[in-house]
Amino acid sequence: MANFFCDIRFLLLIAGAAFIYIQMRLFTTQSKYADRLASAVDLENQCTGQMRLLIDQISMQRGDITALKEEQTRRDEECSQLRALVHDLEKKGLQRVTAMGQVPVAAVVIMACNRADYLERTIQSILKYHGSVSSKYPLFISQDGSNPQVKDKALSYDQITYMQHLDNRKIQTERPGELIAYYKIANHYKWALDALFYKHNFSKVVILEDDMEIAPDFFEYFEAAADLLDKDKSIMAVSSWNDNGQKQYVKDPYVLYRSDFFPGLGWMLSRSTWDELSPKWPKAYPCWCMVHSAILPDCPSPSVDWKTMNLSYLMEDNFLKYFSSLVKKATPLHGQDLVLKARNVQGDVRIHYKNQPEFENIAQQFGIFQEWKDGVPRTAYKGVVVFRYESSNRVFLEKCCLVKSFIGLNGTSSLDRRRDIPSFQTLRRLLQYDS
Repeated sequence: MANFFCDIRFLLLIAGAAFIYIQMRLFTTQSKYADRLASAVDLENQCTGQMRLLIDQISMQRGDITALKEEQTRRDEECSQLRALVHDLEKKGLQRVTAMGQVPVAAVVIMACNRADYLERTIQSILKYHGSVSSKYPLFISQDGSNPQVKDKALSYDQITYMQHLDNRKIQTERPGELIAYYKIANHYKWALDALFYKHNFSKVVILEDDMEIAPDFFEYFEAAADLLDKDKSIMAVSSWNDNGQKQYVKDPYVLYRSDFFPGLGWMLSRSTWDELSPKWPKAYPCWCMVHSAILPDCPSPSVDWKTMNLSYLMEDNFLKYFSSLVKKATPLHGQDLVLKARNVQGDVRIHYKNQPEFENIAQQFGIFQEWKDGVPRTAYKGVVVFRYESSNRVFLEKCCLVKSFIGLNGTSSLDRRRDIPSFQTLRRLLQYDS
């Protein structure tokens, strides 16, 4: 009996030990799960905090997006109002022209950007002589960009139609070191001329820079020259600018010349010429795409009555004969001290040059422009540059390799036989080769 109780106590002891062991394992397991649960709660709290932060950021971004949308809407409305204003102003300007019942000679456009003070001087110069011919020459200002001072200045004149060129596209230059400004100018010119010729349907346009002041005979001069553009398609443009037009180099306000060098600045061209130029208008340096002749004055004057002037001598065939006759009659000069010799000769003189460096040397002595472009000196016609030097006598600087062919000194009648006269392209090749 005693052994039986001993066995029971032993079994109870073992069971108690097992129970304690199991309880300890359960406690350990519960502790681990409790720790894991605590970590999970911490992670959940962190996630909740991050989520709230993201929600706050998203809310802020939504607010920013809403503000941007409102700003975009506001700007779109402003742009729409500006477009409506510009359209209304253009419409009013054209209505004024139509109401006057006269077909314009040409539109006059001032090319502007960001120089309000210069623009003001140019406008005042034009308006000084514009009143009596306002129906013949509708006035426009084409602004490149959004300079507010220029825009306000342009819109302050009721008699001027305002145009605005806005182009924010990124410009990629074709060659390293090129100025982006040349590309912007070319883009602006093409846009403005396309608008005036194709949108407003003008037959001719006079282009002015925003830093020019016109002469008193400006409008009469272009009206007389407009007929030349219609009759002679070899004339690309009529210009009011002479690169060598300083008072010591000019004398006769009644004389006009043809030139193979585009003078730029105040110039007029016709729609037929623009039809040719517009499709191939370059991305930059637009003046050098023009390869026809231009008309330019000896000097401006307030006293010339251009309506009574016979300008038929400027027609291509007539002018070649007229000009070559002047060159042929001039006294040739050679050697050193050319300026002194020119002063001491009675009448016109001509001086040969062989190449560009020699031309630049002679031009420097007299003080005229030395620049060449594409093998052509400034103001040159068939390689001949004409100016006056401190008198009424002309000085002709002529390409010596062309002079026999040009003025007929070789005994052939080159003036009467047009095929013997080199073309402008041939002359350019010769000039480039010899220089």
